[in-house]
Amino acid sequence: MTDDSERAPDTDRAVPGGAGHAVPNQNGAGDRRHAHGVAAQVPPGDATVDAGARAGAGTTDANAGTGAADEGTGAGTAAGAREFRAAELAELAGITTRTLRFYRERKLLPPPRRDGRIAWYDEHHLARLRTISGLLARGHTLGGIADLLGAFESGRDSHGTAELLGLESSMITALFAEETPIRLTPEELADHYQGEVTVENLAASLDIGYIAVDGDEFVHVSRRLLDASSELVKKGIPLAAVLAAGRELRTHAEAVAEVFTELFRTHLLPKEQAAAPDGLDAECLNELLTQLRPLAKQVVEAELGLALDRRVRAEIDQWMARGIEARADGATGKPSDEGTAAG
Repeated sequence: MTDDSERAPDTDRAVPGGAGHAVPNQNGAGDRRHAHGVAAQVPPGDATVDAGARAGAGTTDANAGTGAADEGTGAGTAAGAREFRAAELAELAGITTRTLRFYRERKLLPPPRRDGRIAWYDEHHLARLRTISGLLARGHTLGGIADLLGAFESGRDSHGTAELLGLESSMITALFAEETPIRLTPEELADHYQGEVTVENLAASLDIGYIAVDGDEFVHVSRRLLDASSELVKKGIPLAAVLAAGRELRTHAEAVAEVFTELFRTHLLPKEQAAAPDGLDAECLNELLTQLRPLAKQVVEAELGLALDRRVRAEIDQWMARGIEARADGATGKPSDEGTAAG
């Protein structure tokens, strides 16, 4: 339940059913709306907006701009980029200009470009509006969305996409990682983690290096890590716990990588240098790394499998032993805490 300050003044008529209730539009299809009447995500180019909602706001997108100088009508675009007047932007986003002004007042949108008294919006503003609508439809409040968007913006400065994906200029092309990066909108990222995309979890993901911000989207470093972490969350493990485990695994993985690097630096690299009087070039280094890559992965996979077997067997043995002791204590009438202490 949000207070009046959380309400976007999109419509004066009540929308039954709460957040995400389907209101039939003129085509009979469900028009997904927030509990307070905020239009949810509308597909690009879909101009079908519930006319009743616009009428309920006391105005239409065509004439709402007469109340403010920045929402008048007229021609004018920046060279080489598509720009919109307020009424056109609002219609494309599936909201009214009144709601657009409200979002600007709440600092949910960056300022538009000004040409005299006229405000011009671009594709980034449109993407932001669709993100807001999509998150509202998923149950986020405007205050929570503002916090997430703030974290999103700060993420632009924490890890660049090139840094995240290891795309800095380098002579090394034979990389060990074979991961496929994936681009996600904020709404898609929220869908993967069932509402657990909080400011704290987003900040942790940026800090660990799982994601980076690129324009109006996130880039996740690995499709496999994204799918695995999403499945763990679906099975009931909180995303914060998954991220904490990921951070710890990253530390151990760096230690494993250092072991192999030491072998490379101490034993293989001097040998290769001795065999190349003119010095090692990129081709030689990449050939050597190509040969080492499957061997390193083979060793790590084998050791990890053996370690998991040992730990899982030990854990199951302890769990079964505790169960046997508990049953024995119950049969003899001994207090359960003695059985626990004896275990």
